[in-house]
Amino acid sequence: MFQVALTGLLTGLALIVAVGAQNAFLLRQGIRGEHVLPIVLTCLVSDVVAITLGVAGLGVVLERWPAVLPVAQVLGGVYLIAFGVHAAMRAWRPTKLDAGDGVAMTTGRAVLLTLALTWLNPHFYLDAVLMLGTVANSFGTDRWWFLAGTLIASVLWFFGLGYGARLLRGLFARPAAWRVLDSAIAVIMGALGVGLLAH
Repeated sequence: MFQVALTGLLTGLALIVAVGAQNAFLLRQGIRGEHVLPIVLTCLVSDVVAITLGVAGLGVVLERWPAVLPVAQVLGGVYLIAFGVHAAMRAWRPTKLDAGDGVAMTTGRAVLLTLALTWLNPHFYLDAVLMLGTVANSFGTDRWWFLAGTLIASVLWFFGLGYGARLLRGLFARPAAWRVLDSAIAVIMGALGVGLLAH
């Protein structure tokens, strides 16, 4: 049981620890110290729902109706490009890059953005539902221990990234650092969006 849970933990970390749209947004908000807990909890609840559905067998459903993924790809691609453009505009105006400057995002908007960056990303379904669901089900009745391991990975990663980002706050006291971060986020979001549309 422990070995299966450890496999789930390592597999979950391998999939989740990547610079994607969701992680980039969480990193930025963590550095700013804005709505970190609601964003982290939204990420966690999304993972719990998606991975549990995958382990419970929804991965099989997606394999049978693959037409669902192209629709998500188009929606996700357009959204990511728009988010990238917005990040590029923030980078273009350094006066709004300081953690204490500009209009603070509301909690509701932060949660909605997190939901959009998560659920409009087809890779989220492929990783959380299809891949983890398939791997988990290969363990038979022990698949729930695998699920427990992946969920522990999500807890460790999201809380670590969200609250660990504050360690970089001194670096990001300079507007130039925010310009670099937002430029990187713009490139990442834009590349991911174009990649989704290209497929």
